[in-house]
Amino acid sequence: MIQSRILKKYDKQDMYSVLYDFPVQICNAVDIAGKVNVGKLKTAGINNIVINGLGGSAIGGDLLRSYTAKEISVPVYINRNYSLPAFAKKDTLAIISSYSGNTEETVAAFKEALARKCKILCITSGGTVEKLAKKNGCLVVKIPGGLQPRCALGYSFFTLLVLFTKLKFISDKSAEINDVIINLEQALTEYTNTAFADNEALRIAATLKDKLPVIYSSVDVMDVVNLRWRGQISENAKILAYGNLYPEMNHNELVGWKLNEDILKKIVVVYLEDKDDNKRIQMRMKITEKVYKKYASNILHLNSDCRSGLGRIFDLIYLGDWVSYYLAILNEVNPTPVDAISYLKNELEKVK
Repeated sequence: MIQSRILKKYDKQDMYSVLYDFPVQICNAVDIAGKVNVGKLKTAGINNIVINGLGGSAIGGDLLRSYTAKEISVPVYINRNYSLPAFAKKDTLAIISSYSGNTEETVAAFKEALARKCKILCITSGGTVEKLAKKNGCLVVKIPGGLQPRCALGYSFFTLLVLFTKLKFISDKSAEINDVIINLEQALTEYTNTAFADNEALRIAATLKDKLPVIYSSVDVMDVVNLRWRGQISENAKILAYGNLYPEMNHNELVGWKLNEDILKKIVVVYLEDKDDNKRIQMRMKITEKVYKKYASNILHLNSDCRSGLGRIFDLIYLGDWVSYYLAILNEVNPTPVDAISYLKNELEKVK
């Protein structure tokens, strides 16, 4: 068991409460989006959607792209860059997603979207993005500030999801959203129990301690969940985490499971699986597991039994968030600060 005094010792900025409040954040995001008047955004003639963002502000768009891929008829492109793709023009809906409102890459893309006369929708807590949006008459959805961007996934994803239903890009997702909220509220009972025997997130964190996590999943359903796990482990627990997707990794990375055995034996493979994974991919995972077993320290199989696809996605996202939190505590580090990123931003500020 991890004693509460240990949590308080390392979790100096109380990420525990942020994780605990995540179901409430989802409810707030749905409420905010539900009150937005999208009438000024004319969706007729929109041929593509470009979601511009970085880090925690981009992954909400990534999840939207992945989750709606088999339903939405308009291509969705995630842009993690200063400039827009060449195809972005007047028939493009450019979504500007910056939690702080000051992400320099996203601000640059915003200015380019204005110059190209794209239709524009902004989601931010303020900053330069809000100022530019108001100055140019763009629709801006204001979300609460004060969080680390990676801790605002409820706002970056569910706000967009509800707006996409209001804009008629996808069907209503109220039932699926409700499934997510109910499941996460139930999961809290387990994830706030600091006894190893009763908390899967804590047990997984203990398995990953002093190891190199390598996350594998299908490209279809769990691709962005895979990305989220890697990002959260890096930012919260302050260790490197890697990963790849099936079936692509079968055509290259698989061969790398051979030499550098001293490194391979430190790896814990984490399979993120879903019942809707392509049957051939499920077969590939079973076959290639025989390769990893020869070298890896451990192999974990993680899945969800939630009713809806969205429920299963966020079930594993929430598990990963808590795993990264407890891994930070076991590593005796504060999960909230991202000193290397802060250093980079400060250095960039010196060069304009």
